[in-house]
Amino acid sequence: MTARPVTPAPLDRRFCVAPMMDWTDRHCRAFHRVLTRRALLYTEMAVDQAVLRGDAARLIGFDPAEHPVAIQLGGSDPDDLARAARIAEGFGYAEINLNVGCPSDRVQSGRFGACLMREPELVRDCLQAMREAVSVPVTVKHRLGVDDQDPRETLFGFVETVAKSGVTSFIVHARKAWLDGLSPKENRDIPPLDYDLVRELKAARPELEIILNGGLADLDQALREGEGLDGVMLGRAAYHTPFLMNEVDVRVYGEPLEARTPSDIVAAYRPYMEARLSEGVRLNAMTRHILGLFAGLPGSRQWRRILSEQSHRPGAGWDVVEAALDAVAEARAAA
Repeated sequence: MTARPVTPAPLDRRFCVAPMMDWTDRHCRAFHRVLTRRALLYTEMAVDQAVLRGDAARLIGFDPAEHPVAIQLGGSDPDDLARAARIAEGFGYAEINLNVGCPSDRVQSGRFGACLMREPELVRDCLQAMREAVSVPVTVKHRLGVDDQDPRETLFGFVETVAKSGVTSFIVHARKAWLDGLSPKENRDIPPLDYDLVRELKAARPELEIILNGGLADLDQALREGEGLDGVMLGRAAYHTPFLMNEVDVRVYGEPLEARTPSDIVAAYRPYMEARLSEGVRLNAMTRHILGLFAGLPGSRQWRRILSEQSHRPGAGWDVVEAALDAVAEARAAA
């Protein structure tokens, strides 16, 4: 286990980047941290058994420069989750989050994720065990309900039960999850969103911290829909159009405006990329996270094409990124 680095406190959850499987790895988080110093970043979900039995340093190790950063755990056994949470705290994470929202078959087969919406007492017990095991905050990310559950009845009842664990921060994905008949991709779009219900929850439980998640397309919508709540969490929008996060520190946290272009962001990310390349990390492990940086701008297609076609080649290095930047500059000049 690594020595525990100093973590910032208290946590400010006004803007968070969602945990996203196969996306929010350590390279992605390092890139996002270049865009925003203040947003709370989350890891991909780490299954408790993998943390307990696998190479924890490889699985959940991270650079302290990523702070503030939280880890999301998946599981349903209170004792195992408590042990995994203790390990994660030892690595220096500033928060431990429990996944009660993922609808995938793989997660359901392990009896965790969104299917736990049917077992609020078990979720309560898991969170209580995690809280007793660590000194950092423990939070939960969940849905409005699953399948044929009534969203209002399920959401309010779930929070009522789970809050008895002592957890006070709830990240609410404002959709139900359909566990039977819809794919994880379809679950991101088909069940209707209900932001009003999340706001009603906050009005009914003002003492709890309620963070809104689900379907937020950009920073403008996030700030509008998050009015009256304690924070917002963006997922796909933050990943696919990451430059929107360049405004987060100004618009959410009131910090001074720092005028930067996407090219400036690439330059700021370069030292991290070159350091990882020197360690043997393949270029495409990092460039796959920056494909959307120029979205909506001249040259975005060329940027994506060059990085996608050339970054995976053996020995690919910074020169590939330079070529992509040159193509963007040419497209901008011709626009």
